[in-house]
Amino acid sequence: MGKASTAILADMGFHVVMLCRDQARGRAAYEEITGVAGRRVDLMLCDLGSMASIRSFVSSFRERFDKLDVLINNAGVITLDRRETMDGLELQFGVNHIGHFLLTTSLLDLLERSGSGRIVIYSSGAHKMGRVHFDDINLQLRYNVIRSYGQSKLANLYFTRELALRLRDRGSRVTVNACHPGAVATQMGVDRDTGFGRSLVKMLKPLFQTPEQGCRTAVYLATSEEVANVSGEYFYKCKVARTSRRSKDMEAAGRLFDLSEAICHQGAAGG
Repeated sequence: MGKASTAILADMGFHVVMLCRDQARGRAAYEEITGVAGRRVDLMLCDLGSMASIRSFVSSFRERFDKLDVLINNAGVITLDRRETMDGLELQFGVNHIGHFLLTTSLLDLLERSGSGRIVIYSSGAHKMGRVHFDDINLQLRYNVIRSYGQSKLANLYFTRELALRLRDRGSRVTVNACHPGAVATQMGVDRDTGFGRSLVKMLKPLFQTPEQGCRTAVYLATSEEVANVSGEYFYKCKVARTSRRSKDMEAAGRLFDLSEAICHQGAAGG
């Protein structure tokens, strides 16, 4: 959905910086998007599974830009087997949550400079199946794909709500909202490279939305005046949607925020 969002926002007049972890795929997407005249798009490399890569990107971004109007966090992975990021975190938690957490918090001051920056975080209806396992955050004891993905998507919602609260408390005009894109084939993440992933996407493709349909709510949150002052909410089909009771646990949200800061700090110290 990143490619679809980039094209739509570029057509709306935005200067879009597209982040990709794979240079070949990123270049192919970039050339396809910029094949349409008038689109201002830059391609930069960033692997959300590596804190060093995120910090390197942030440094490069700061050298080129002095503010940021909108940040859309739409990277996501799903993997059947337990894997780890470059920093030793369980992959889905590490990429889907920690990667976005570090990227977002590292760019907050640039969002502040825009005057009314917006942050959009992709969550999912899968948050309803999730629980943040504070006693086993990397799921070393009991791993399965549903437990892992659900945890990462609930973490996205916790981050959205806690960050919105902290921004409000300090008088910031930056807003942050989460969205559920619906069933979109590109959500297969890293497993789309496997035979299983390709077969599953092909089999279920008729049931999926197009990437353009899937990114509609994110684009709405990034651009619409209707939500200019809305923060800390969860949207589906461009409307505020209901979430699980667990997702409203602000004590857990604050605890996860503090834990995420500690993980990122430890990663910086280790790197």
